[in-house]
Amino acid sequence: MLKNYIKIAFRNIVKNKVHTFINVAGLSVGMAVAMLIGLWIWDELSFDKYHSSYNRVGQIMVTQTANSETQTFESTVTPLSGELRTKYAGDFKYTALAWWGAHILAVGDKKLSQSGMWAEADLPAILSLKMLKGNYTDFSDPSSFIISQSVATSLFGTANPINKMVKVDNKTNLKVVGVYEDLPHNTSFYETKFMLPFHNKNNWWGTQMGAWDNHGCRIYTLMTDKADFDKVSAKIKNITKPHFKINDETIQVFPMSKWHLYSDFKNSKSVGGRIEMVWLFGIIGVFVLLLACINFMNLSTARSEKRAKEVGIRKAIGSMRSQLINQFLSESVMFAFLALVVTLGIILITLPYFNQIADKEIALPFANIWFWIMALGFTAFTGIVAGSYPAFYLSSFNPVKVLKGTFRVGRFASMPRKVLVVVQFTVSIVLIIGTIIVFRQIQYAKSRPIGYSRAGLISVEMNTPEIYGHYEVMRRDLIQTGAVEDMAESNSTTTQIWSNNSGFTWEGQAPGYDPTFGTIGVTYDFGHTVGWKVSQGRDFSRSFPTDTGGLILNESAVKLSGIRNPVGKVLRWQGQPHVVIGVVKDMVMESPYNKPVATVFMMLPGWVNFITLRVKPTMSMQEALKKIEPVFKKYNPGSPFDFKFNDDLYAHKFSDEQRIGNLATIFAVLAIFISCLGLFGLASFVAEQRIKEIGVRKVLGASVANLWRLLSTEFVVLVTISLFIAIPAAYYYMSNWLLKYEYRSTITWWIFAASGLGALVITLLTVSYHAIKAAMANPVKNLRSE
Repeated sequence: MLKNYIKIAFRNIVKNKVHTFINVAGLSVGMAVAMLIGLWIWDELSFDKYHSSYNRVGQIMVTQTANSETQTFESTVTPLSGELRTKYAGDFKYTALAWWGAHILAVGDKKLSQSGMWAEADLPAILSLKMLKGNYTDFSDPSSFIISQSVATSLFGTANPINKMVKVDNKTNLKVVGVYEDLPHNTSFYETKFMLPFHNKNNWWGTQMGAWDNHGCRIYTLMTDKADFDKVSAKIKNITKPHFKINDETIQVFPMSKWHLYSDFKNSKSVGGRIEMVWLFGIIGVFVLLLACINFMNLSTARSEKRAKEVGIRKAIGSMRSQLINQFLSESVMFAFLALVVTLGIILITLPYFNQIADKEIALPFANIWFWIMALGFTAFTGIVAGSYPAFYLSSFNPVKVLKGTFRVGRFASMPRKVLVVVQFTVSIVLIIGTIIVFRQIQYAKSRPIGYSRAGLISVEMNTPEIYGHYEVMRRDLIQTGAVEDMAESNSTTTQIWSNNSGFTWEGQAPGYDPTFGTIGVTYDFGHTVGWKVSQGRDFSRSFPTDTGGLILNESAVKLSGIRNPVGKVLRWQGQPHVVIGVVKDMVMESPYNKPVATVFMMLPGWVNFITLRVKPTMSMQEALKKIEPVFKKYNPGSPFDFKFNDDLYAHKFSDEQRIGNLATIFAVLAIFISCLGLFGLASFVAEQRIKEIGVRKVLGASVANLWRLLSTEFVVLVTISLFIAIPAAYYYMSNWLLKYEYRSTITWWIFAASGLGALVITLLTVSYHAIKAAMANPVKNLRSE
């Protein structure tokens, strides 16, 4: 019986080539989108599961209430690790401090700039690193460190690196005691290419083991088997309060299983994060696949009259309805398996581009038996879903009416098809509107005034001891190259604020009011280099020796402090008086979607980590870099010239939204493509079904334009109905999406008008081919049998 089903299904597939092409194309595109999204979701859900102790690893999170705002963040104080280790040994098997950063590794003439971390000895055990050579038990020695396999290959080639010496940042000689397997892309520690001993004398944070007021490190933990995250968090909640009383602070242990997908906090509670994107793309994947299944249903039922006699004859000779249902389901499953072959080809071609857009390293796991089980099961399920309605519909025909020639599908038979077309275009229009709003929000934030000029700015991290102490002569040499307009040093780039402090006092300050300010140490020429805009007072100047104790506030800091006419006022910090010499326009240094951070700029030449320089606009960047690099080689010979464009650093802040927009665009285009395939097939069927009517009308004087309008009106009405459903749905969802941004665009009427007009134009272009072809056909030929 099954062999017979397959044979008949194969004959129908071969006989109706256009119908087959449309169905296979629609199903394969829909299945490809669903499979790509499925692979992406699997990658997201398996994030960090590389670590065998995944369910017991945690991170200490700090919640502070300052400036009437509650924030939860990762940076905590260094003494906390030891206190957790000693006082709560029954709950924590291991605790480890860590501090991230880029470092220079050198072996002879080989120099490598990579990202790694200073880490306490238990961190490799917490992360269950897979050691390929050596072990991490020797990592407790402050003169040793462990490296990844890729770093070992870059530095030592095929030679055994164990017990070999490596110079770090041109000042610290460390011995390699272990090589671990490179961490996969879907882990939080992917960029950790080596681990340095936290308690080495050259790690500044290692000297801060008693500093309860300095938040800068992270603490990772491995819980004991019986420990419960919530109960332990409640137990240690107030552990820092006896030591740190400036702000209201609480502590919690945040499980690794939530790091990636549930990283957004509100009032110290995890309230979501990337899991919303997982749900969003999961829903999109289901709907795009549903669109493809709808195409199959529509085209199959539209051809019902052609297969009615087949159903009548088979019923007349004894076929049961269940056998007919199995026959039609067999056909749809065969279509699905044909589409699977095309789907795998589409995925193989598009996966590299998909990975680039999604920032992933996903590969098709052909060697995994579970992949094939899931792929085949998914395909069979798709075929059954796509073929279920046509199977039940076609098998219900009355054989007597069919064989007498009196069978008609009825005036309401097309209603389900119309409903399905409305569903298709509703989904497509929602995706179009959502894509436009996402890109408008990105563009709105990108065009926001940022308070300085990014063009031509370059940042270089000061990563070796040689580069310090040469500010004046290095600045002079760079300017003399003719490529640099100005240069300055600071403790963060223009796109980050790495230090936040409270404890500022001033005359007229309200009792108990202790706001937190972003604190940036700069040199004299910072303002001129970055091009900030002074709104009150003046910039730092060498003409005023007292500026070494001066402050410049941004406008948000003035507003937060409540100081009127701040220029000339004195702020005290850490017991030292500082005079406010100027106020500058707010610079967008953190998220471009949030309000600017209240920031204090201080003359602190000894508290700098970055060099910022501005290239002259009259010189090409390539030529300028050739002149700049030798100066850095002169003052920093132990490090490669590693620089970043501030434009790129700022653009990176839009990466998540840009990724959402790009993926949404692709899915919207594919949804429209699938919907148009269905319309194309239905238009062909409708034109064929009404060919005699068109002939009669043409004989009676109807023009081509009249006939085109007649055949197109039905589809335009369906798309119009879709618009009335899609517009409120899109408005509701996208309004809620925009609410998570403090700095956000508005949803204007033209977005819906443009989306609706675009959908109507696409519909008309799709159906016009068959409509015009039918309208221009010779009526004599079509009416010959009448």
